[in-house]
Amino acid sequence: MNRFRFPHPLVLIVGFIILAAALSYVLPAGEFTRHLDAVTGRQVVVAGSYHAVPATPVSPLDVLVDVPKGLADAAAVVFLIFLAGGAFTVVDQTGALRFGVDWLLRRAHGREVLVIPLVGTLFATMGALENMGEEIIPLVPVLLVLMRRLGYPVLTAVAASVGAAFVGASFSPINPFQVGIAQKLAQLPLLSGGAFRMGFLLVAVGLWLWATTRHAVRHRLAPDLGLDANEAAAGPTASSARPGLVLLLMLGAFAVFAYGVVQLHWEFEQMSALFLGLGVVAGLVGGRGLTGTAEGFIAGFRDIAFSAMLVGFARAIFVVLEQGHIVDTIVQGLAAPLGHLPVALAALGMMGVQTLLHLPVPSGSGQATLTMPLLVPLSDILGLSRQVTVLAFQYGAGLCELISPTNGTLMAMLAATGVRFEHWIRFAAPLWAALFALGAVAVVVGIAAGV
Repeated sequence: MNRFRFPHPLVLIVGFIILAAALSYVLPAGEFTRHLDAVTGRQVVVAGSYHAVPATPVSPLDVLVDVPKGLADAAAVVFLIFLAGGAFTVVDQTGALRFGVDWLLRRAHGREVLVIPLVGTLFATMGALENMGEEIIPLVPVLLVLMRRLGYPVLTAVAASVGAAFVGASFSPINPFQVGIAQKLAQLPLLSGGAFRMGFLLVAVGLWLWATTRHAVRHRLAPDLGLDANEAAAGPTASSARPGLVLLLMLGAFAVFAYGVVQLHWEFEQMSALFLGLGVVAGLVGGRGLTGTAEGFIAGFRDIAFSAMLVGFARAIFVVLEQGHIVDTIVQGLAAPLGHLPVALAALGMMGVQTLLHLPVPSGSGQATLTMPLLVPLSDILGLSRQVTVLAFQYGAGLCELISPTNGTLMAMLAATGVRFEHWIRFAAPLWAALFALGAVAVVVGIAAGV
């Protein structure tokens, strides 16, 4: 008997687009009144303002049009993936990645297993600091070279990067795009409850990295010590200082990237510009010349195109739901029953609702602005701490990123690394359940401790 196989990622996402359109014929259209929030600068809903609006079912022609609309909405992310993917292909063709990995492995000789928690901690930290997600997709060439040379399965590259970043973001005390926006909307001081969150963050990241390392060790293969096509094209590296210079250039770009995102609040356009500059300079310093650099970018565009397009297709799901005026209907239908539950059950119910809502609303910040104005007044009526309401949002919506087929970043990462969705789910689903249970414990403890 053959094992069940999930459809191709593009087929899966298109299926959700069609389902969203079908729901526009079934669910009543409705929306909340919105106003501009002076604190966050975002449009937020007015609690209790849900009302019916004329139905706007999404026709098959509209569905086709909404796909390019989704791509247009996600354009900044898509172009970041293209430009960064091209840049890292140029870097790879100079031989710098092999040079760097060889250097790392020589110093980690006999302790190669420590590389995984080291890499995972880095990405978990970036997830906690700035909600890193889409920015990781172009790093696939670097991650694959590292895992191939260590002999670990490619799934490890996904788990130690975006997986760790999602966990870090979900339990973060300072993530500006999740807890930051949610606390502002709940009229809570920024960074409040930070010590409480930090304790559970350490446990969550530790659990994820332990499981990732355990899986990598149990499925380890013979390390691939051969040259791939890009490395062969770059020629010998031992006799040249150029790969080392390119590697230093790349590390410098990473430092600028981190500073720009965290301190300067860069948008995707600034990130894209940085990687474009990195690719051009790396190609010239690495001896590829103008033509070789251009060819490297083209090869990178070609290799990363599918992953980039998946992000836009995933965005189209929300575009269809918005056009059908059923996003608010779904929110109202899921949130309304919570008012009839005891305090603890209502808080856990909020976690479940936020998880379910993250399927049609894959943006963490968008979900915060949509749900917090509804759930905060409800929590006040129930006598539930607003801080706990924020926790329920964080854990419910954030952890859903690990398993959601509508998460464009996850699907693009799986496509770029060649990991099938069912293989990822087999690894991630039990961990998601354990982390969700940890989040539920945090919510209950938060209620008892009065955070």
